[in-house]
Formats: sequence, structure tokens, C-alpha cells
Amino acid sequence: MLSIDWRSPAAYQHAETIPAAGFAWEYLRRDDNYHRDFQKIGRLGNPSARSLAAFSKRWGLRFPV
Repeated sequence: MLSIDWRSPAAYQHAETIPAAGFAWEYLRRDDNYHRDFQKIGRLGNPSARSLAAFSKRWGLRFPV
């Protein structure tokens, strides 16, 4: 567990310089539902394009080609 005081502005001062994608990731990586979906798709081994597209759409993810 993090020991950061979420009420302290100083604890999140670094957020002023995070790009939008990094800022979004800070929220997404804390989401239990995202973690469950990520583990589920990881267990597929070689997920289909359809499965990856559904996962990406649900979580608003974009991957470079």
C-alpha cells in the first residue's frame, strides 16, 4: 500500500508534468476491474483480434501498430 497522503497537494505535485496518457494510466492501473480483464485476456495465451479489440475498446486503450 502506498504511504502517500492523498489529501496533500505536495504528494501529487508531479502530476502537473505527466502527459495525458500517463495521467490516465495512473487511474487505470488502480482499477480492480481492469486488472481482472487484463489477467483474463492474458490467460488466453494468443488472444484473437476480436478479443483484443473488445478489451481495448472497453478500457479506451490504443496501441501503436
